[in-house]
Amino acid sequence: MRRWAGVATALLATELLVSGTAVHAAVPKPEPVRVSVEDAVTAKLRAQVQAAEAEHAETSAVAHPESSETRVTVTRRNGPWAFGTAVAVTTHEKDVHPTGAIFIARAEAGTWRVNFDGEAGFSELAAESPLVNKQEKAVFARTPSTMQAGGDYRTGMALPFAVGQTWTLTSGPHGWGGYEAPYSSIDLAGGDQVVRAARAGTAYTMCTGWIRVIHDRGYSTDYYHLWSSISVNGAAVGQGAYLGYTGTDVTCGGAAYGRHVHFGLRQNSAYVGIAGHSIGKWEFANGAAAYQGGARHGSVWAGAGAGLYNYGALGFNQAVVDANGGGSVNKRSGPGTGYAVRGSVGDGATVTVSCSANGTSHAGRYGTTALWNRLSDGTWVSDAYLASGVNGPINGWC
Repeated sequence: MRRWAGVATALLATELLVSGTAVHAAVPKPEPVRVSVEDAVTAKLRAQVQAAEAEHAETSAVAHPESSETRVTVTRRNGPWAFGTAVAVTTHEKDVHPTGAIFIARAEAGTWRVNFDGEAGFSELAAESPLVNKQEKAVFARTPSTMQAGGDYRTGMALPFAVGQTWTLTSGPHGWGGYEAPYSSIDLAGGDQVVRAARAGTAYTMCTGWIRVIHDRGYSTDYYHLWSSISVNGAAVGQGAYLGYTGTDVTCGGAAYGRHVHFGLRQNSAYVGIAGHSIGKWEFANGAAAYQGGARHGSVWAGAGAGLYNYGALGFNQAVVDANGGGSVNKRSGPGTGYAVRGSVGDGATVTVSCSANGTSHAGRYGTTALWNRLSDGTWVSDAYLASGVNGPINGWC
């Protein structure tokens, strides 16, 4: 009896111990989410739109009438995670374009943490989210930085059509939504009318006729008014990949007078000025007002209404020779005019730079500099005659 009593006591103690352990080890239930992810994303997007309208108050009353419709599309979902697109639709009465973002959201503390593409928080969530594929993580999971602050405007992009074709720059730099700054966008038409990715990246359908491609270095590009555009949700695309045809589609708002592609440049979750950036080996420049301006290749200037030949992407260690109106630039054996001439290179030619050093000063299109660049053939050219997209050494110091 004593033996059975002891066993019973031990069993009871074990049961209490197990029960107590189970109670103390129980994981607390997560706080229920009180708002839908669609509502959380909508609230954030609307706040951004309103902030942009306030910043551009002088033009927003005309160019940015508030939209009553926001389209949030959850394309992927798994437990507390959600991924998709959000678009604030605009009026169809003017050449005003919609605002949109790709989002990652995670349920936290009874609500949703929402981040848009390009934000530092987006990179953090992308690194953790089970919804983001390997290709996307390679692009997303990098904290973006503002290269322009260091004078670096290199994009590695071609123009958004086939290399070797010439299209018309129907409108020079202007805002994504029209007249507001920054002048991030241009309009292009002509050629075979096939719109292609300016650089490799991951592509997303924002709405019918609107594709966004997210690239490296914090950049992304937008393509609007497309016909027969691809339907994608994070597909990898190479530079020159088919995105659609030029068109007049305005499914998410705006207006299009004649078929074209409205091409916009973004960096770190915002539209950035396209001026100074090299795209297709053309360096864009603003005009006196929106839709004016144009682009320069070497000494050749092309304004609104002129043709742009797509030379392809300018490499990060390359530059285009700008003889500042002359036919060619001398190449020398060292970084200065006191060195022997070792041939010349023609205006508009593409050169590869090995490294840079200081030498004699020269004045070029963009001012005076003592910086010289050593080319891949061992000769030297003053930086005053090279358009590289970077303000400083192109490929490090010699």
